[in-house]
Amino acid sequence: MRYGGIHHLAMVTRDMDTTIRFWRDLLGMRLVVAMGRPGYRHYFFAISETDTIAFFEWPDAAPVEEKDHGVPVRGPVAFDHVSLAVERSDDLWELKKRLESAGFWASEVIDHGFIWSLYSFDPNRIAIEFSHPRPDVDVRRRPRLVDPHPSAVTLQGPDPVSGAWPSPSTPLDEDERRVYPGEGEKLRSPESIWKP
Repeated sequence: MRYGGIHHLAMVTRDMDTTIRFWRDLLGMRLVVAMGRPGYRHYFFAISETDTIAFFEWPDAAPVEEKDHGVPVRGPVAFDHVSLAVERSDDLWELKKRLESAGFWASEVIDHGFIWSLYSFDPNRIAIEFSHPRPDVDVRRRPRLVDPHPSAVTLQGPDPVSGAWPSPSTPLDEDERRVYPGEGEKLRSPESIWKP
């Protein structure tokens, strides 16, 4: 199996217009899908050629409490922050300037050894990190282990371990391979293409 990146992260907003202003107009990401119906909107912003971030608009959702990036919490939690790669290190300082000029907090640029990072929050209080890879430390090509107390599972190495999970005994039959219609069925229509 081969993965092609993160197609999309699905987040929640109470106010799609404010979210569009931040992600499209401040951060410069194209709004590539805008679908919905009364009481439901699901919009996607292009991060790269292959990755997007999406938002459901749920007006009755309570805003999350602001939580610092990477700081442990107690109680139910499923998400800490999203890190978006930038192509040039100069992009980090450009983003810092843009965010602060628009009234958003932005951290200093932090050297994490394999990436330089800038931290901020979107209007939904979603913790965002902007990261630029260090060219001298490529952890995808040469993984690193610096945890002084790694578990036995960690010590098995960076590559997938076969046999850790049961394999399917037989592949799906052709008649089991069904695709069911979803909310975006209209996106294939030529009439759905954005007209400026």
